[in-house]
Amino acid sequence: MTTQLKGLLITTLGVLFVVPDALFIRLIEADAMTVAFWRLLLAGVVILFVLLIQHGRQTPVQLLSIGRWGVVYAFFAAISALLFVTSVKLTTVANTTIIIASMPVFAALISWLALGETLSRRMLWTVALVFAGLLVIGYGTTSEDNIATGATLKGDLAALAVSLCFAIALTAARKARAQSMIPALPVAYLACAALLLPFVDPFSIPVNQWWLVALHGGVFIAASSCLLALGPRYIQSAEVALLMLMESILAPLLVWLAVGEQPGYWTLVGGCLVLGVLCVSNFVALKHRQR
Repeated sequence: MTTQLKGLLITTLGVLFVVPDALFIRLIEADAMTVAFWRLLLAGVVILFVLLIQHGRQTPVQLLSIGRWGVVYAFFAAISALLFVTSVKLTTVANTTIIIASMPVFAALISWLALGETLSRRMLWTVALVFAGLLVIGYGTTSEDNIATGATLKGDLAALAVSLCFAIALTAARKARAQSMIPALPVAYLACAALLLPFVDPFSIPVNQWWLVALHGGVFIAASSCLLALGPRYIQSAEVALLMLMESILAPLLVWLAVGEQPGYWTLVGGCLVLGVLCVSNFVALKHRQR
């Protein structure tokens, strides 16, 4: 198996594991902070357990070896995980996932501001058109005909914050490319869960939904977090970005099929613009690198 094929398979699996994330959040009958607490706690414990199996007594060394960029990655990955749950609880899944799809744009802007990287002509028109699509989605959220969709401006802004925070995390991961970010995940998730504990009622989850909570954090989030941290080490960022667009399409579709949640008209218009532009932009980037 080639390195590229390995990266494609790992990243695709990671995306497929993260697709049901929003559906789990929608189905679990608890407030956003309680869902986030269990999501982070269970994923953190499972990933830490895997590290213990893999590294044994060297696990503490692995956790301490993440360096300053690993700490930055851990902090912003944890914040983005918390904000994602908040966004799904406050707005539609379509709004959340499409807005988060703008993450490569924020990553490019952060790299330009923080790392001094130049913005190519391709990235300039990508930024302009993606922001135009986000404005269309925002217009739909604030318009009078959005009442039936359940979208809110607070939820959309939380999704925008997720996009920004995870873009910072990815930029930190790029700075420490030789270092695996998997050991940073349990540090991030368990620390964030500990901070949330005083503000939540962990056992307010309905008895018949504990299996959903366990499956959500302990299987799907743990697996997707590890796979999406590994994949970008083997393939180009443009390929990762293209595969990540699957979540923005499949997650709203899954929620629509399961609970009947439909995106609004303006979300569809803005979403088509955002996803279409990102898709074309990443194809252009891949063609350019192949040449």
